[in-house]
Amino acid sequence: MSKKRIPLMVPDIGDAERIEVVGWNVQPGQSVSENDELCELVTDKAAFPLECPHTGQIVEITQPRGSTVKVGDQLAILEVEEA
Repeated sequence: MSKKRIPLMVPDIGDAERIEVVGWNVQPGQSVSENDELCELVTDKAAFPLECPHTGQIVEITQPRGSTVKVGDQLAILEVEEA
């Protein structure tokens, strides 16, 4: 079995000009499951959780808490097992 790295990006959460990473629920090296809430993103209108798309392990967090990001920016890297 090989491993594949998947970049986790800021999803399109509507008409948001400013998105802030307000907190991470995981650390690099931590195992995560599909649909786990990895971090919370806040716009001027609402808060949105970033959910994990696959079961795997967080390799790196590329946007620390307090970062201002935009749709399409990379937030973290997830490593998953490939069949």
